[in-house]
Amino acid sequence: MTQPLTGILPVAPTPFHDDGSLDEPGMTRVLDCMIDQGVDAICILANYSEQFLLADEERAALTRLCLEHVAGRVPVIVTISHFSTAIAVARARAAEAMGAAMVMMMPPYHGVGLVPAEAGIFEHFAAVGEAIAIPIMVQDAPISGATLSVPFLARMAREIANLSYFKIETPFAADKLAALIAAGGAQVIGPFDGEEAATLLADLDAGATGTMTSALQPDQIRRIVTRHRAGDLEGALDQWQHCLPLINHENRQCGLRAAKTVMMAGGVIGSDHVRHPLKPMGERTRARLLDLARRLDLVALNWGK
Repeated sequence: MTQPLTGILPVAPTPFHDDGSLDEPGMTRVLDCMIDQGVDAICILANYSEQFLLADEERAALTRLCLEHVAGRVPVIVTISHFSTAIAVARARAAEAMGAAMVMMMPPYHGVGLVPAEAGIFEHFAAVGEAIAIPIMVQDAPISGATLSVPFLARMAREIANLSYFKIETPFAADKLAALIAAGGAQVIGPFDGEEAATLLADLDAGATGTMTSALQPDQIRRIVTRHRAGDLEGALDQWQHCLPLINHENRQCGLRAAKTVMMAGGVIGSDHVRHPLKPMGERTRARLLDLARRLDLVALNWGK
């Protein structure tokens, strides 16, 4: 990447057949559908990709498939999170060798009782930074159980040369983003938010330069970011209010299942199967999801028809 990455960088869901096997043709259609919505980049193998339900060989196959199919049309961010520093380093090297534009990683964790001390977290990220030349995005999310303070994040930005992007999805994300931007200065190249844009307007006001959402409605959420960055604050607010009912329903009722269900209804993929122990979406929740999606005339709801 020659310019800093900004805008909307949604997470691609991983499609499965009804029997739980990988749907590789479906994966390529997911990527094409996202690119057709004008996304600025695509993130693969993240939590909303069900990365924690993929075998190692499936991860490797999906990394290669996605990077070869996207073929440089947009940057691809590969999630490499793992508790083992050696495995995170190996994943980072493999992603870079296959053409990834960036890697994203959470701090090492394995349950609340197995979060390393701050020194170990720093060394974990530093080892990846020494192994690759492409940028690193830190995913700062409550699921890790690790507390990443603003001074610690700013220190990593200063001392790990290619660690310069941050996805902040903690409570009071706007305040943390503003503080990180102030503390990190020029080393904080890409301050982003997450949580499916639930706090996007406040986060943009705080200085976020984009968002990493699911693949449910990037065509709609992208307009919030572009309008805000162009100085059209009223237009950004209007669009955010337009998207909020669906954002809320996805966040509070559907989770990672939402994008797959809408993509199945739109003919992008053949099944919205999620791997056990995740459970299918209930019919009441599905009906409301599809109703809200139709009201927004989502690209994903019509792309494959």
